[in-house]
Amino acid sequence: MGDHRDARLYFRPTGFVDAPFGLDGRVLRLAGGLLWFSAVEVIAVAGGRRVATDLLAVEALPALIGALSPPQREAAERTIARIVAARPPLRLGERTVRLDQPQVMAILNMTPDSFSDGGRFETDPEGAAASAVAMAAAGAAIIDVGGESTRPRAETVWEGDEIARTLPVIERLARSGTAVSIDTRKAAVMEAALGAGAHLVNDVSALLYDPRSAGVVAHAGCPVVLMHHQGTPETMQDAPRYADALIEVYDWLEARIEAAVAAGISHDRILIDPGIGFGKKVAHSLMLVNGLSLLHGLGCPIVLGASRKRVIGALSNEAPVEQRLGGSIALALAGVAQGVQLLRVHDVVETVQAVRGWRGLRDQALTPG
Repeated sequence: MGDHRDARLYFRPTGFVDAPFGLDGRVLRLAGGLLWFSAVEVIAVAGGRRVATDLLAVEALPALIGALSPPQREAAERTIARIVAARPPLRLGERTVRLDQPQVMAILNMTPDSFSDGGRFETDPEGAAASAVAMAAAGAAIIDVGGESTRPRAETVWEGDEIARTLPVIERLARSGTAVSIDTRKAAVMEAALGAGAHLVNDVSALLYDPRSAGVVAHAGCPVVLMHHQGTPETMQDAPRYADALIEVYDWLEARIEAAVAAGISHDRILIDPGIGFGKKVAHSLMLVNGLSLLHGLGCPIVLGASRKRVIGALSNEAPVEQRLGGSIALALAGVAQGVQLLRVHDVVETVQAVRGWRGLRDQALTPG
């Protein structure tokens, strides 16, 4: 790495192997899951830019860390420990969602204007609940219920309308024993949803939109997803800019994790989402998907929401949202191959099948003999 004692070091697991057998000391397990990595991309950043990048074999890490300055050494040891630490399961009501394997979070929009399926269930909570139960039966571990579209150019919805849209279906799903997430950035909606039986908060603003939201989550003691964004839904795609999207998203999420912990939210209840398409050009989103494994250094489960996103249309002759299944599966599997724990998707049956195919390959590789 050269002499970069004032630089901050980032560690991205790579060099994944089929199985760890016979490779003691040469591979590490990623986040307690089904992947082992044999190398680490070490990125040195100073003054907001990358000043060095190196690819090290896992067995070379102790020598590198031992040669670092004391502050760098302490930070590196902490990051490596977070990369390999097992992620505890989510306790969501009657359900336990294990995070040592990829899981699917199904999208259920109770909105008239969501970019993909807006208007389908806006006034039909019974039909929405039945659809959600079917998605759970198909293999979705969590149903993510939202009452406000946060697509580009979307307008803010009054919290009373958002509550009216989401509570009837949340109550039905809670009675059925389904694990439910509320997709909202408003404290009043969080309170109402959690009171109605929701188990997890998924906040696209990472608890920044509403000053009361962090307190609501801390008081409830529920898990929360903190998603990176740049700007607001109304303006986020006007002119997103990054000097280094991957590093900047990492730093931003780290700061939001620290703020959440300071507000009384336990670190082991925080999940992170890089926010594909939220204040990002196509190139930014692709950079983030390519570098997803870097985010394990934050020590939190990773949620990937790339389903039917604009990036897929841009790569396929502007295919409309209903024709983006193939790209959605491709990005989902790219995430799974880097240890992503939760995939937030529209197409549950197809994504679950893809994940089960991936899991079958891993199980075979990890079967001795």
